[in-house]
Amino acid sequence: MTKCSPNYLLPCLVVVLVAGARVSPAFAQYRPMPAPGSASASQKGESYHVEISVNFWNPDPSFFVSSDGLGVLGTTIDAQGDLGIQTKRVYDLRVVLRPSTRHKFRFAYLPLTYTSTATLNAKVYFNGREYPTSARIESDLQWKTYRLGYEYDFVSTAAGFFGVVLEAKITQAQIQLKSVVGNELAKAQVPIPAIGAIARVYLTPGFSVTAEYTYFKLPASLIKDTDAHYTEYDIYTTFNVTNNLGAQAGDRKSDVGVSVTAVHGSATLSGLYFGGVVRF
Repeated sequence: MTKCSPNYLLPCLVVVLVAGARVSPAFAQYRPMPAPGSASASQKGESYHVEISVNFWNPDPSFFVSSDGLGVLGTTIDAQGDLGIQTKRVYDLRVVLRPSTRHKFRFAYLPLTYTSTATLNAKVYFNGREYPTSARIESDLQWKTYRLGYEYDFVSTAAGFFGVVLEAKITQAQIQLKSVVGNELAKAQVPIPAIGAIARVYLTPGFSVTAEYTYFKLPASLIKDTDAHYTEYDIYTTFNVTNNLGAQAGDRKSDVGVSVTAVHGSATLSGLYFGGVVRF
């Protein structure tokens, strides 16, 4: 079998999605959940219409931001090294609506807010304003992401499933610098489409391992003065105490870059997380 390299991930997954759709019922057709005791429902946690999970994450934050103004190129600011932001616990909300066994509608929300006070080690230009070396800076960094997506599991058995994911990731980035020199604020927002794959395997009837990967790069020529990229992998285990209640633990890494007109930002977040899931 020919392997799909990362450069050809998008066309490969599109082909898989089309192939899977040919053997599936019409998308709009509603199919009830598997009957209790059937092969598809033999695993705890796989008979539901709504799934809600909340995870607590301690990612190592790596943010780089810049903002041009008044004809002056902005300095690329390292939010950790220059502004002194620290690792903190954040939460991640995920909701899955499942009208039928193979079709899932997904929503996720990840709000990141960091505040800090630091003394600059070098001169910084932000929004055209100069912040000199040794200036005392108060910073407020907000990076919120929303994910809206659709998942189709073209392989779904009692042992697990494998499917494709189509989604849009909306990133809202904002940074404010406050000092005796002056206060400046920069914002950027851009939707980033993505395509990916998800697989789950049950090691025991109540214990599963799930891996998910999504990727997209928005060409700079597609939208004027706009560039964006998005890559994320998520590997996690779920222990289902009952069909309606479970615990999760995983490792996640997200790499997002946004450039809109004069504002440029990138974030790389990675680390372990823990949480719980409820279903009904």
